[in-house]
Amino acid sequence: MNILVINPNISLSVTELIHNEARRAALPDTRITMATAPFGVAYIETPGEAAVGAYATLQLLAQQQADHDVAVIAAFGDPGVAAAKELLDIPVVGLTESAVAAAFLLGGRFAIVGISQRIGAWYVQTVEQLGLSSRMTGYRGLKQGFASVGTVQHEAREVLREMCLSCVEQDGADSIILAGAPLAGLAREIADDVPVPLIDGVGSAIRMAEALGRAGYTPRRSGAMSPPPMKAHQGLQDGLASLIGRQP
Repeated sequence: MNILVINPNISLSVTELIHNEARRAALPDTRITMATAPFGVAYIETPGEAAVGAYATLQLLAQQQADHDVAVIAAFGDPGVAAAKELLDIPVVGLTESAVAAAFLLGGRFAIVGISQRIGAWYVQTVEQLGLSSRMTGYRGLKQGFASVGTVQHEAREVLREMCLSCVEQDGADSIILAGAPLAGLAREIADDVPVPLIDGVGSAIRMAEALGRAGYTPRRSGAMSPPPMKAHQGLQDGLASLIGRQP
């Protein structure tokens, strides 16, 4: 099983966090290939930034998808995930949809904890688009700044832990998603301190990717999510251009 994991942010420190947690979650015979966005922002926090990250991600997927069984887009909010599902023949999964699927299967209602307050509105919207907003108790995000997105989980560990406890004690959450690649691995480290399951987006996505890759689903050949039809285009990199017009 070969999994291509894309970090839509430019932060190499976050790519390392993703890779470390992906390896812990993966089966022994799974091979992980990492790629980092060549342009964009240090961490995606708004829909506008997500659009930039999505374009960078689609370029990387087009260039590197060959010889991979499945791809993971490793940013919460799932930038580019829906488009990649349409463009590629291999399965593509995102952190949000994978973490929310895990929360759904665990049962009850879930909360989301993240690294900033502003990002919460976008996360709530993403869950609404997945059709599971009725299962979400709410979002809690850091009010404080941080020195580096690659170390925020260590800088703000105690605050993040307290927010998780508030999600349980005040909001009635039955599970908690620690949102975003910068928090990869934190769920495992503080699990004993919080009385409900903590869900890691990276780990959830890797396990879901393995399941989809091993299932051997055939690519779509019709319908709204089938490959795009042939049409004139210009200015696209070769790899991305090759994904346009695959369906006559």
